[in-house]
Amino acid sequence: MIDLRPVGYIIGLLITTLAAVMLIPMVVDLSRDDPHWFAFLESAIITGAAGGFLALACRSDKRQALTLHQSFVLTSGIWLMVPLFGTLPLMLGAPGLGFTDAYFEAMSGVTTTGATVIVGLDDLPLGANLWRGLMQWLGGLGIVIVAMIFLPIMKVGGMQFFRSEGFDTLGKILPRAMDISSALIRVYLALTIACASAYALLGLSPFDAVMHTLSTVSTGGFSSYDASFGALPDGAEVVASVFMILASLPFIRYVQLAQGQGSPIFRDVQVRAFIRWIAYAVAALVAYRLIRDDLPFWPVLRETAFNVISVMTGTGFASGDVTTWGHMALVVLVLMGLIGGCSSSTVCSIKVFRWLILLGAIRAQIRRLHSPHRVQPVRLDGRVVDEDVISSVMAFFTLFMVTFGVLIVALSLTGLSSQTAITAAWTSIANVGPAWGPEVSATGAMDGFPAAAKWVMILGMFLGRLELLSVFVLLMPRFWRG
Repeated sequence: MIDLRPVGYIIGLLITTLAAVMLIPMVVDLSRDDPHWFAFLESAIITGAAGGFLALACRSDKRQALTLHQSFVLTSGIWLMVPLFGTLPLMLGAPGLGFTDAYFEAMSGVTTTGATVIVGLDDLPLGANLWRGLMQWLGGLGIVIVAMIFLPIMKVGGMQFFRSEGFDTLGKILPRAMDISSALIRVYLALTIACASAYALLGLSPFDAVMHTLSTVSTGGFSSYDASFGALPDGAEVVASVFMILASLPFIRYVQLAQGQGSPIFRDVQVRAFIRWIAYAVAALVAYRLIRDDLPFWPVLRETAFNVISVMTGTGFASGDVTTWGHMALVVLVLMGLIGGCSSSTVCSIKVFRWLILLGAIRAQIRRLHSPHRVQPVRLDGRVVDEDVISSVMAFFTLFMVTFGVLIVALSLTGLSSQTAITAAWTSIANVGPAWGPEVSATGAMDGFPAAAKWVMILGMFLGRLELLSVFVLLMPRFWRG
């Protein structure tokens, strides 16, 4: 049997840390004499007590390495428990959600999906909106970093957890958990500070700059306005586009860049393909929109680039109604959302690396049909890809598409229209954010969805954030037998 005490201990410490984070929006509301500050205090007390008791109950004097089995349980446990306690401020204070809606909002935040059930974001207390942004910032990379800071306390090597969360360490450039966590947190903080400064220079209020920074660098997509970026200056789209791209690149490459190794980030085949595919999609949609609607070039370019980048990076910001762009545009946006960003970034979805492996395998198979007796290895960036890597990528694609289909059917059975069911399943499993259809409100909120549909989407967001396999392995009886 698997010893779950180390898992409970780490989750307890994380929940206690979450309680401390709740004090930030509490102070914001308190400074404005907003009565909702008390909801954050109550939530912090409940969360801190629960986390502290869990950590104490699971504490052990025995120090041992975290096994691979424990790492998988830890990963899923974090993304189930943190949203659970993240619901408290949304239930006890504004907007006063029920448990289903609050858990949907918290899961969307922590998984950086960006889908919302709240209408009237403009009227929410600042603390409530800030809490939504903080959950996304923590979910982007912060929870992983905090967890890995705690792992050395238990004298465990964090590489198992790092792999189970879906990161590619690129040759184990940083072999120890503390080295990884400290390097990544510096990158994450640097991007956060730079993005906030850029927003502030545009004239955004301090709160708007911070709120949208938390959602941008985490590629989350929550906004403090129902109109999202439609309520902000045009220049904000440019700033957001730049930092959404930066947050979608491999963070390990930034570490190398800080160490004076600038060439790896420019040679990285993922980075080149990611930028190239964005450029192709933007060019195609700009040409399509100009021909279709005869619009001015620069506004179309800015708006199109922003929304394409937002969808492909899984951020989910919006600056207008993309459903008016035409059917071709929606198809392109859905495809871009299924691609995602690079491995070792805050982005979810399938990711560029897996698409490159798939395309390479398809090319190799076509060549075999032409020359059946010739060896046709799959190559990526000039190097032969191992067969076990190819097999794992094919297994992931198969499982992703099957799960995607099951989610569509499940959402359809809840009474949603076909278009809504397809886009809601897409936005959930790829952690993108927006959905389109008659049941989606004019602000993009999903408050009118049946409760069953919201729970299906919660499951999809959870599975998509943890990249399916690390969750499905927990359903195998052999896993629990060790």
